[in-house]
Parts: sequence; C-alpha cells; structure tokens
Amino acid sequence: MRHNKAVNHLGRKSGHRKALLANMASSLIMKKRITTTEAKAKALKPYVEPLITKSKDDSTHSRRVVFSYLKDKEATAELFRVIAPKVADRPGGYLRILHTGFRQGDGGETVLVEFVDFNEAALAAPKAEKKATRRSRKAAPKAEAPKAAAPAEEPAAEEAAPEAPAAE
Repeated sequence: MRHNKAVNHLGRKSGHRKALLANMASSLIMKKRITTTEAKAKALKPYVEPLITKSKDDSTHSRRVVFSYLKDKEATAELFRVIAPKVADRPGGYLRILHTGFRQGDGGETVLVEFVDFNEAALAAPKAEKKATRRSRKAAPKAEAPKAAAPAEEPAAEEAAPEAPAAE
C-alpha cells in the first residue's frame, strides 16, 4: 500500500531525480516554457514554485538557497533579474500546465509547462468587449427596413454576374 508516500519517484533513484528536476527547472527558467511528460511536470511544479517565491526576496541568502537547488548560475541570475520582478505581485501559482496530447512512440501524455506571466500570446491578445444588445420594440422596425432594401439590390447583382463570364 502507498499510504503517506506523496513523492512521485519517477522511476529513478533520489540523486537522479534531483538532477532531473534541477535540469528541468533550469531549462524552464531560461526558456520560459518546456514540453515534458505529465508526471514530470507535476513533480516539477512543487519544486520550482517555492524557488520563485524565494527569488522575490533578493538577498544573498535566498540566492544561495536557490542556487543550491538549481545548480546553474545563469538560471539563478535569470530567475532573480527577470522573473522575480514580473511575478512580484502574484501570490503563488506561477506555472501553468497545458495538456498537448500523447507521445507517438509510447503513448505518454505530454504537457507544456510555462510561466503564467510570460505567455506572450495570451498577454498580447486583449479580450474583445461585448457590445450591449438592446431588446426593445423600437429597434424592431429599424431591423425590418434594411431587409426591404436588400431584395432590391440582389437583382442588380444577378444582372451583373452573367456579364462577367461573357467578358472572358
């Protein structure tokens, strides 16, 4: 029975698993989004999010703690210089996991792990505002008037259409 065994071992020994998570975290911090399996993404999320929270406090101690997890100087610098200021006002939930389908070879479920605040496609597209619709009796006669004018224009369009093929 698996009672009180919350850690997914990912089929690896502890040293291999720690190295895997450190490398995936460094890649995620440097590239802002990575594609991986669902199990690895779910193991990565609780590994990276506390590091991002620690990076909000830019002190020597927090840099050393984060470096001890990441083991990559460039990723640590990127985390403190670029990512931490952008997520400073967010109270957690820094990562998003999006399901992308199944892997061709073995059918493993693949996902896209990305930072919520670094998704340029979602941030660039502003939401379209809904227009208020009026439902009154005054609007109904106006809607009927253009319909009456439209049939008068249709025969003119039909007359012009036979001339176009004859011109060829």
